[in-house]
Amino acid sequence: MEGADDERLEPIRMLVQRSFRLDPDKWREFVSEGSNRTALTRFMSSSDYQLFVHLQPDSGLQASLGFPSAAQSKVVCVSRAAQEGSGKAFRIQEFSGGKALGHLVGLSEEVSCPLLSSVADSSKWTVGVAPDAMKLLEKQKNAAQVVEAKVEGLTFLPPPDALCNQDDLLRFLAHCSPDQAGGHHDDSSGLLQDPSLRDLSLTGSDDNSHQDDSVEDSISLHDNHVDQNEQKLTVARLLHACEETVVEWVELVSDFLQQDWSGLVLDRQKPVPSEEFSFWKNRLKNLLFIQDQLLSAKVQQVGSILKAEDSIYLAALQDLQRHVQEGVQEAEDITLHLTPVQQKLSEVLEMDFHQLKDDMAAVMDMVALLWTQSEFYCRPRRTVVLLQEICNLYIQLSRGFLPGQEVIGVLVSEPGPVLQDIQLVIQTLQALKSAFREQQTQLELQNQNQNQATPTPSWTFPSHLVFFHLDTFLNRLLSIQEVHLVTARFYQLDQAVLTGASGTLLTDGIQQVYQDFLVQVRLLSACSCDPTDPEDQTFELELDQFWEQVLDLETRLVSVLSKALEDCSEVASAAKVVKMFWFFLDRPRVQDQLPPCLARLEDQVLSDLDRTELEFHCQKEKPERWFWFCPAGAARLFWNRQLRRRTQETLRSFRTIQNLCGGVALAPALLQRAEQVLQLLQDFRTSTRSDWSAWLEEDCGSVLNQKLVQIDPPIHLEVAGRKQLEAVLQQLRYVSREGGVALRPNAERLLLARDDITLTFFLLDQTVSCYNQVVDGALEAELPLIQEQLQQLHDTLRKLQSKTWICQGVQQESQQVLAVHSSITEARANMEAMRTIAQRWAELDLLQRSGDSLLESSVNDQICRDIKTDGEQLLSLTQVNRGLYSVDEASEAWTGYLDYIDGRVQDGLLQLLHRALRFLTNSMNTQSGGAALLAVSLQLQDSRGLVFDPPIDDGPTAFLKTIIRDVYGAGALVPRISVRRHGDYQESLQQNPELCALEQEVMMRLLQVKEEAEKLRAGLDRYAHLWLSDKQAVFQEFLTYGKPLAVGEVEAEKTPPSLKDFQREIQVLLTVSSEVTHLDEAVVLQGWLQVDLRPFITCLLSIILDWKDMYTDFLLESATDSLQQATRPQDQGSASFDLTDTILLLEVAGVELPEHLAAKLQ
Repeated sequence: MEGADDERLEPIRMLVQRSFRLDPDKWREFVSEGSNRTALTRFMSSSDYQLFVHLQPDSGLQASLGFPSAAQSKVVCVSRAAQEGSGKAFRIQEFSGGKALGHLVGLSEEVSCPLLSSVADSSKWTVGVAPDAMKLLEKQKNAAQVVEAKVEGLTFLPPPDALCNQDDLLRFLAHCSPDQAGGHHDDSSGLLQDPSLRDLSLTGSDDNSHQDDSVEDSISLHDNHVDQNEQKLTVARLLHACEETVVEWVELVSDFLQQDWSGLVLDRQKPVPSEEFSFWKNRLKNLLFIQDQLLSAKVQQVGSILKAEDSIYLAALQDLQRHVQEGVQEAEDITLHLTPVQQKLSEVLEMDFHQLKDDMAAVMDMVALLWTQSEFYCRPRRTVVLLQEICNLYIQLSRGFLPGQEVIGVLVSEPGPVLQDIQLVIQTLQALKSAFREQQTQLELQNQNQNQATPTPSWTFPSHLVFFHLDTFLNRLLSIQEVHLVTARFYQLDQAVLTGASGTLLTDGIQQVYQDFLVQVRLLSACSCDPTDPEDQTFELELDQFWEQVLDLETRLVSVLSKALEDCSEVASAAKVVKMFWFFLDRPRVQDQLPPCLARLEDQVLSDLDRTELEFHCQKEKPERWFWFCPAGAARLFWNRQLRRRTQETLRSFRTIQNLCGGVALAPALLQRAEQVLQLLQDFRTSTRSDWSAWLEEDCGSVLNQKLVQIDPPIHLEVAGRKQLEAVLQQLRYVSREGGVALRPNAERLLLARDDITLTFFLLDQTVSCYNQVVDGALEAELPLIQEQLQQLHDTLRKLQSKTWICQGVQQESQQVLAVHSSITEARANMEAMRTIAQRWAELDLLQRSGDSLLESSVNDQICRDIKTDGEQLLSLTQVNRGLYSVDEASEAWTGYLDYIDGRVQDGLLQLLHRALRFLTNSMNTQSGGAALLAVSLQLQDSRGLVFDPPIDDGPTAFLKTIIRDVYGAGALVPRISVRRHGDYQESLQQNPELCALEQEVMMRLLQVKEEAEKLRAGLDRYAHLWLSDKQAVFQEFLTYGKPLAVGEVEAEKTPPSLKDFQREIQVLLTVSSEVTHLDEAVVLQGWLQVDLRPFITCLLSIILDWKDMYTDFLLESATDSLQQATRPQDQGSASFDLTDTILLLEVAGVELPEHLAAKLQ
């Protein structure tokens, strides 16, 4: 259907435009709409449809193949002309929508016709008017019923108009009466008794006895007065009307019965199963409606008339009834057996699309069940149509599942998920075809296995008839899938990087191809059509252009690949390049360009084989120089294996390239050359294995006769033939791993005993090591203790010297050595623990500073406790060792051993005490520069003057002596180890010269600090006059002489002090106060004794303040008197000091005036 320009629609356009008074633009909009175009196409392709056109307020002009039940305005029905030669192709009818037709029919049946048929009412009408009105109403009712049936999709059989004329019916009855029949109708008397004829002659008078009497009177009247000729005309007219009606019924019903649903699909329509289900449902409904009409009284009356006149159309009426009955049976059977299929497809519509593939067999089972059980549907034509409808349904579901235009639009973003959906749809539709083929095969098998009398029909119709539309849709999906796959391949080029001399240039070429492909993908994805619509050829045109560009890009890509293969120096590198582009190798354009590249690679493989052979001949004499850490035979075989692996890898790489490039067979010359090289390597491997077997046999024989141990001077023990044995065992391991090396008797014997020999070797190696440790690690004090054990070891070794590697009893001798080694090793470990304890003491700090960085009042208690614990552990370890050595406690050897330990312990304690005393001397060094060690304070006492607290003679001296005594006391915490040495460790250490020297150094530093302390005190005696002089006496001298008298001055001139004299004395006191304030709060003497001057400074400042207050109090009193005199006029002029200067002097001295005095001044 081409749309508004289709010439076939021109008659319909004229009819519809004239009926609805439409503009040409409205008609074009009407035809361009999808649903309208579909309805017009199906109407024009089949004569079984009627086209209904109506105008909707919202959506405009609408077309449908069924009456629009929702139409409320005028509806135009277009149908094909009944006779093709009538000159009109279409017939148009106009009627109202809604329920107007039903109201019109009801009005005619229930009101108008009964009213006009009443004799009483008709007598009031003018003669002839009532029959004419009755005829008119009957015609209107029939016309309305026809239209109403069309609206409901039913076929109405209009009765003859002549049956509406009661006069004609009465004349026909009179004609058929016995006395008028003339005996030429044998069944005329029966016709008079026909209830259908009598009942329908007078409409609406069945239940009125008065009307029955009127009828009898009318019949009698007509029998007497009707003219014979008029009767003949009436009968002829009535018979003709009935025969025309039968012809019309036959045409109507025949047209309906000839409607074939399968014709729609075969005429390239694409209905779905639901439409066929509706078709058969509506067909059964219409057939039952037609059947009910054929069994109605009016149809029976027509049949009676035809039968009475022996009309040939009676047979046509009877055939019509039979055909309708057969149609009802057919529709009922098909509707019944289509129900399971309909139910199954309803379930399909409710399923998720991912579930459809697994349900295909069940759908085909329902169709096969319909084929085998339905009497009337077992027709290839109908089954093909149903299968096509099912295909159309799955096509619709598939298009609904896919994102339409985005199927191609996603190529520029995320094509992966959509590609999966496309592949799922393809698999689902292919599963539908597979299910059809399986069901077809199953029906054939059932037909073969069943009785030939009643075979089950098979599906012999061609499958392409079923999957015509589905294959078209599948082909479109496969094209779209190919686009996605090629796009995915090109997207992999984004990460492609080639190396080598031309790697950068080739990589740039690949990236340019990739960018150009992205441009083509964007152009294709911008296509506005729906790619999933197979009828839309716009996409095909876009796709053709896309493939044309892809072929060009593939050609460019092949040139890059060829250049990359030319640059490869090895076949393995070429294989990597081919693997990098494997996703393009199956493309036709690539396949056409690959043979020259493969030929070059084949020449390269031959060159590699030649190089391998040349390398073999050049290095076969000494290949082991490349493998220093394995036997010569293993090195040769390993080198041979490398050459073989390299040759095989070259062939494997070339085969990989060929397989990826199309699976071309290897050239015969290449295979022959490869076999020659491999055979050469195989021969070398065989000879090497034979030579290695001979060498190994000789070495194994030498090892089997070798003694176990040998003694090197002076007494060092070694495993005999150790290196040779290790070399043989190594060769045996390589032989076992290599395989293919024949073992001769000695090698076989050694290989069988390899595990035992290995165990013996490990035991013997351990035994030798233990013996050497016992002998080499013996202490001088320990040797007397282990003489007996050493003699036992020598006896054991003499036994081992007489045995070979395959002798028994080695384990027993080894255990004896190990037992001695274990006890001696434990004793030495205990000795090492004791040595560690003693050495650890040297790192301990007995003397530590407190939180204020001064020396604590005693040694560290925790360290003393640890030393005491260590002493107890030392005693315990010595007793353990005595048991390990199994020695008598009173033996000279044990006593000497204890003396050795005692010396080590005393050395450790010496280091401990030396560290503590050295700490004192270093802390008391004037050059140490560290924090003070001890502290005293300098105080000013009334009775004693300047004194140190505590006194240096009694404080630091006694403190240091106590500390030294405590340090020496740490030596007494450890019990004495030696039994021959008397006294404890403290007594021995106090006699140590080093410790005595350190002690004397501490005492010397103490004397030095005493001298410096006396110098400090003497220097501060310059302020002694402040606390030794009598303040009152000195002040009295000041008031008398104007100054304090000097020492030795007895008499002076009496001069009262002036204000300047007071100022001088106060300033001297302020100067001294400032000097004292700036004295250091603490002084460190000799770098270790800290003297705290703060008590002295505080006391001295207080004394200075008392001196100053003595002068300022006098001035303040004088100022108060002067102020009082100033307030009394009689006393003015008697003040001793100027008031203003006095107040200023007091302010300079820091004296604050009392409040009452400040108030008077204001």
